[in-house]
Amino acid sequence: MKTALVLIAALALSASLATPSASASTAADPLDRLRHQALAWGPCQEPRLAAAGAECATLTVPLDYREPSGRTLALAVSRIRAADPAKRRGILQTNPGGPGTRGLDMPAALRAQMAPETAAAYDIIGMDTRGVGASGGLDCGLNHGSWLRSVGTEEAGFRQAWRLAKADADACQSKYPDLLPHLSTRNIARDVDLLRATLGEQRTSFFGQSYGALLGAVYAQLYPRRVDRLVLDSALDPARYGIGAFQDMGAANERALDDFAAWAAPRDGRYGLGATPAAVRASVEGLVRRAQAAPIAVDGFRLDGYLLPFLLTVCQGDDRDSADYAGVLRQLLDAADGKPVQASPALHELLTTVLAPDPDGGADLAAAIGILCDDVAMPRSQRWYREAVERSRPTRPVFGPVFNAPTPCASWRQAPREPFVEVRNAVPALQIQSTGDTHAPYQGALALHARMSASRLLTVSGRVHTVYLNGYRPCTQQAVDAYLLTGSLPAADATC
Repeated sequence: MKTALVLIAALALSASLATPSASASTAADPLDRLRHQALAWGPCQEPRLAAAGAECATLTVPLDYREPSGRTLALAVSRIRAADPAKRRGILQTNPGGPGTRGLDMPAALRAQMAPETAAAYDIIGMDTRGVGASGGLDCGLNHGSWLRSVGTEEAGFRQAWRLAKADADACQSKYPDLLPHLSTRNIARDVDLLRATLGEQRTSFFGQSYGALLGAVYAQLYPRRVDRLVLDSALDPARYGIGAFQDMGAANERALDDFAAWAAPRDGRYGLGATPAAVRASVEGLVRRAQAAPIAVDGFRLDGYLLPFLLTVCQGDDRDSADYAGVLRQLLDAADGKPVQASPALHELLTTVLAPDPDGGADLAAAIGILCDDVAMPRSQRWYREAVERSRPTRPVFGPVFNAPTPCASWRQAPREPFVEVRNAVPALQIQSTGDTHAPYQGALALHARMSASRLLTVSGRVHTVYLNGYRPCTQQAVDAYLLTGSLPAADATC
């Protein structure tokens, strides 16, 4: 069972002011000293990177690009050199998503998936972005893996959701008042470009998935002439980034539940979830109500109706996991009936991830909150969220109360310093997107495709998030590898 955190701002300097062009750069430019810093590459400590022969270094970047001579941050970066130096084209920077997901080991994952001839052409670059992991990762003392939780059906559930989201915001803002205003995606894009310059490259290729695809689109908007080849896998709509993106996820997850129900109904003899899609859905909705009335005891955990819907979003993110999903539901229904249940590996992993995440999970959640709330303002009124939840219930009974619930950004103390970047350009790019994506819904990819007029969209029939690294369809592997190798985009959009 594949797990993921389902997570997903304001006043900008112009791109030309933030990072002057090479022709405008002079010795008096305060950023020049950072563009010409020498990176001390050495062995990586991360086992996966070490096994892949990667090397690691520390990149120094300004905390505030408006004051480039001021305080700096140290960002952890990694590199796997081109497999064939004679065929090397340049660098391929990467981002795995999030926001807040650690990207230092992304080159190892990408290199393992690439065709050998494509891997021969690039130095593949990873980075833990500012505030993440080895790059001064936030530690706000959060002991959970997501703020996404259902508000349930009672006022007490809503008040609890508001209180917990506010507590997350307060914990981080009290500890990092100087850092948090500078974690924006715009600043991360500036860091990407500073790394490009430090490596002595005129242009950079970029592979981003999920939030990383959004970052790639932002980079292309700010620095269009510095983009070589750009792959955007499972992209969000930049215009919906924030509360709109969460609401879109609610609708997408409700559709995914219907899709799963259609799969499970013919298999009622095996799983006992219902002989019709409507009956399967009724089983799931009933399970959520039962968990809210009395938490389900299983595998040493107690799963309530506030966290159960979030667990379901993790289950249904990939249609190849339908059998595991059905098994998890069967075990939870049995446990709710008081039957002895030996948790399957899939259920154990889910319960551990949702109810007892490791410390890294809390740290990455803190980084996600910091980046998101620094990027976009969200509604601050409790009434707004109450009304949004109630509007969602008729058509999104399971997931509407999750993806319209209060977020930590509702209690953020300061407005974003810069507006989120409006993406609208003609930078060539290859987009790949599945039609049933529950984390980055397909309509968002269509919107980004329209905003990037020179892009080509490869549509993948099915339900998966992050297509390429998941090995979901061979045709997507071939398309990405061929584009990175040759630079030739498909003549037209296509379906895989």
